[in-house]
Formats: sequence, C-alpha cells, structure tokens
Amino acid sequence: MADIANLVEELSKLTVIEAADLVKKLEEKWGVSAAAPVAVAAVGAASAAGGAAPAAEAQTAFDVVLASVPADKKIAAIKAVREVKAGMGLAEAKALVEGAPKTVLEGANKADAEAAKKKLEEAGAKIELK
Repeated sequence: MADIANLVEELSKLTVIEAADLVKKLEEKWGVSAAAPVAVAAVGAASAAGGAAPAAEAQTAFDVVLASVPADKKIAAIKAVREVKAGMGLAEAKALVEGAPKTVLEGANKADAEAAKKKLEEAGAKIELK
C-alpha cells in the first residue's frame, strides 16, 4: 500500500502537459483509450429502457468540443480558448489546441456554449456542440 501512496504522490507533482503525455503513452502501451463511452451507453440504456422513446427532451447542458484547428490559426485559437475558459494558462491552452479534438467547456448553458462556439470559430477553429 505504501508503494501506491508514493505513486499517487509522484503523479500529483506532474504538470497538465506531463499528465496528458502520460495518458497518451499508457494508451499506446496498453492498447486502450481513456475516452469514456458515455454517449453510447446513454443511447443503449434509453433504447433498452423503453423501446420507442418519447420526443427528445430539450437539452440544457452543452459540451463545446474543439474539433480541429488549421496550423495557420493556432495562435488565434489559443487566445480564444483562454478567453472562453477563464483561468487557463498559456501552456494548457496550447496543449488543448494541439491535442484536438478536445472538450473546451463541459455542461455549459446554451448561451455560454453558443458564445464560446462563435468566438472559437471566429479564431478559425472547427467546433462541435454536444
């Protein structure tokens, strides 16, 4: 158990970029993906629960996903990401833009999601709302 505590302590010292690099290396090594299959599970559960689902409920929470950024628009996209996501550092924003597709905002209301989408698209990024 002491080894696990030491491992947790060491991992806690990693920067965001180092942690992202660690995740990529572990995914390659173990042949897995850290992406959660939430959408697939939700669809499967809905169809299994009631057969034909009633009319879709209005969505109130949106995820703003940075799908891609052209190479010549990266600097503008990094600036836009920092404006959209308050408190994000330059290195974190750069890692997010270069690691696209990545989620910029999670669970945002419709107005905030639309505003973020508009700002990021003006910077040249391709955005998806989920």
